[in-house]
Amino acid sequence: MTALARPDLRLHQSWAAALLEFGSEQVHGAGLWEVPEDVRSSTSRAACARLVAELARCADPEAPRPPDRVASDYFWITEDDEVVGFVATRHELTSFLLESGGHIGYSVRPTRRREGHARRALELALDHLAGIGPTRALLTCDVDNDASRRTITAAGGVLEDVRARTMRFWIDLEGRPGAQALGR
Repeated sequence: MTALARPDLRLHQSWAAALLEFGSEQVHGAGLWEVPEDVRSSTSRAACARLVAELARCADPEAPRPPDRVASDYFWITEDDEVVGFVATRHELTSFLLESGGHIGYSVRPTRRREGHARRALELALDHLAGIGPTRALLTCDVDNDASRRTITAAGGVLEDVRARTMRFWIDLEGRPGAQALGR
């Protein structure tokens, strides 16, 4: 069953295989932009260890960060200890995230798409975000990303508008179970 796991060096080989499968495609929710290019472009065990450490720091609301960054919880979407994708849950929104990034970013590796992982991972990420405090979540996707649009609307997303080819959806978080199951 689809689950969210905190990034863990124990899953290095599966993480590396998942990243390689994306090729040149952008890997939303993986947190790769949080680390230097030399780490971002490697799937070595050392690169994975650096990424795992940095993503743990990103989740700490008290950790120092650049003014354009917010505390974010990163998870690896898993099924039976295989990394099938990635999800980032941002605690709050900057002006950029409000315009085009949203609270949650996710991606599923190409060979594991159309199996329901994105939908289940999004539901778990929304529960987690509800436990952090926002009463509603902003999710975005490109206007031509039908799969993501369907995933967001299935989770209750209501289209607010389209800005520069980015669809912006809001999801009410009232009544969601919260973050207990994800170790917050």
